[in-house]
Amino acid sequence: MTFPAPLTGVVPPVCTPLTPEREVDVPSLLRLVDHLVEGGVHGLFVLGTTSEAAYLTDRQRRLVVETVTGHVGGQLPVLAGVIDMTTPRVLDHVASVTAAGADAVVVISPFYTRTHPAEITRHYRLVAAASPVPVLAYDLPAAVHTKLPGDVVLALAAEGVLAGLKDSSGDLGAFREVVRGARAHPGFTVLTGSELIVDAALAVGADGAVPGLANVDPSGYVRLDRLCRAGDVDSARAEQERLCGLFGMVGVGDPGRMGASSSALGAFKAALYLRGVIDCPVTAEPQMPLSEGEVERVVAPAAPTRPVPGGCRPQTPAVGLNGLVLKRRTG
Repeated sequence: MTFPAPLTGVVPPVCTPLTPEREVDVPSLLRLVDHLVEGGVHGLFVLGTTSEAAYLTDRQRRLVVETVTGHVGGQLPVLAGVIDMTTPRVLDHVASVTAAGADAVVVISPFYTRTHPAEITRHYRLVAAASPVPVLAYDLPAAVHTKLPGDVVLALAAEGVLAGLKDSSGDLGAFREVVRGARAHPGFTVLTGSELIVDAALAVGADGAVPGLANVDPSGYVRLDRLCRAGDVDSARAEQERLCGLFGMVGVGDPGRMGASSSALGAFKAALYLRGVIDCPVTAEPQMPLSEGEVERVVAPAAPTRPVPGGCRPQTPAVGLNGLVLKRRTG
């Protein structure tokens, strides 16, 4: 489909369901896509951080894109991350995901070695020159260890090299400067990657949001987006605060034995599993899995829970944080 300019609304970074053997669980991925589409989202971002793209093989990455694009059939734009260390490796991913049907690619700066802004600029120019679809920059300093300079983004927007930015830096002030500068480039998309300040980002002029928690509660973020655009500030604030409470699930993992990413992605997958959307909540190796007790903490303390079995099939109903219903499938 033609990529919207700008792309607006809620664009979840789609989790990648895995089997107990850590292969892509295609039936669960299809159900997750249906869950998101039924929630009213405006696009899908596969192979991002929440998708565990860094842990997937090239074969698995290709399978994810083919599965999602084939299923949505052009109903929604599908953005695909092409995360890798260097320009040649990113170009290989661009060729793969666009052949598989991606409508746009999302590109982080080169990493592993320290990169000068001139080299970052060259990287994006080379990728855009080779890409048959629009290129969005991905500001992810937690992984790249360098903040993507706003002046670089805006200069590349002016050249037509970049079609947009997904900002996961957490720096709202710098984000606002890019939003302000982007007004000179109609059609340039500016998206926040935050779960917690979507209302604030939209208030300063963001086009939309890419919140990982939208996997769990897509309709909540769609509702938040609608309230913000309608100017219903009080209702939008209340919905954002409810989602902030729900986001507390990312802290269920014990920091003494796992990283924050293992905890957050494990919580999202546990919630999707408990809702009956995916068959198994495992995360990719070498991330640490949540314990049975940590999975219990994803839902309300009073809710009935049960151990997560090897077969990963849910049994009984429960109510999640902030009243989110976890509709477990049976059988």
